[in-house]
Amino acid sequence: MSPAARTAEADGEPDLVVVGAGLFGLTVAETTARELGKRVLLIERRRHLGGNAWSEIDPQTGIEVHRYGSHLFHTSNEDVWRYVNRFTAFTRYEHRVFTVSGERVFPMPINLATICAFYGRHLTPAQARELIRSEAAPYAADGAGESLEQRALATIGPRLYDALVRGYTAKQWQTDPRELPGSVIGRLPVRYAFDTRYFDDTWQGLPVDGYAPWLKRMASSPLITVACGVDFFDVRRELPRVPLVYTGPLDRYFDCRAGALSWRTLDFERRTLPVPDHQGTAVLNYADVEVPWTRVHEFRHLHPERRHTQDCTVIAREYSRRAESGDEPYYPVNAPADRDRLLCYRSMAAAERDVFFGGRLGSYRYLDMHMAIASALRLVRNEIAPRLTPVLRRAAASSRGPGSGPVG
Repeated sequence: MSPAARTAEADGEPDLVVVGAGLFGLTVAETTARELGKRVLLIERRRHLGGNAWSEIDPQTGIEVHRYGSHLFHTSNEDVWRYVNRFTAFTRYEHRVFTVSGERVFPMPINLATICAFYGRHLTPAQARELIRSEAAPYAADGAGESLEQRALATIGPRLYDALVRGYTAKQWQTDPRELPGSVIGRLPVRYAFDTRYFDDTWQGLPVDGYAPWLKRMASSPLITVACGVDFFDVRRELPRVPLVYTGPLDRYFDCRAGALSWRTLDFERRTLPVPDHQGTAVLNYADVEVPWTRVHEFRHLHPERRHTQDCTVIAREYSRRAESGDEPYYPVNAPADRDRLLCYRSMAAAERDVFFGGRLGSYRYLDMHMAIASALRLVRNEIAPRLTPVLRRAAASSRGPGSGPVG
């Protein structure tokens, strides 16, 4: 009997199994336990909670290090903001990112400060709009919005695109920008004001005592049994026959029967440097293709309110590449070759009885932290609660036919 099965047996038969303890899985488990009073078995392949949001204190410097790259919480969703404040208070940190291109530094996303610096002169908002409009106009009718490159050219023109977007995107996604969907670039705004914040959401910040305490609080209910260091695919035949929420790679669940989907993975090269400040900001992007890393994180800048050591600092260089067999998948690439395969997997997922797919990997969609939480709350409300609660199940059955939960 596997450790997960023994744990479930000792703690009582669960009502729900959740595979993956990222923010989506944690939210499903916590909400199911607290609101429905149901037992949840939470299985996680890694040896910690929280997926890529996990952080830890560096023993040498005392600096909180985000193991998988800087994670910044932001949302304009009041329900999500109310939910996360159950577990932690947040600082007032507002994220600002700068990009190095050709030995020059520009604030990102593109804003009025970026445009003035790039063109080397002071521009009013109206002048900047007209300048960018004139540069982008020849590309506006060229199938704008179909690919990342088409949408970028139709939005900012070729000069800003070549300097700040093309090389960085090719490195980050390991894919020609002409092969990526326009929605990827659509996540970043162009602002015609001197607003250098990376996000413009209503609420922004970082958990005051770090991500690890927040994530552990989410799993602290006595109704939640956590089994870290357990691979679902090693124990799936031993698990109790109860509804299951799966947040791992969508294609892996079906043994890649329709072919492998494309994933991007990340490598981090962490260093402790004998200086009090290495780069002056939390995240510095590198747009030039000659630089092998995509960005450098310096974690002390994420918490300026803390008293950090002045003897040294911790940085991490981030490298992006296509995921291969055995790699940890971080992001769906969603290249053209993936589209038909994804339709096949979504059809398979819809046919799986009592299995609900979600999270970034399980839905094959890019989800920020707040989006994952919102999606998990909807899943519990619309699918899990009616399935596990007889009164709600009868009400749901009267309005729709039987079927498994949706992907996403």
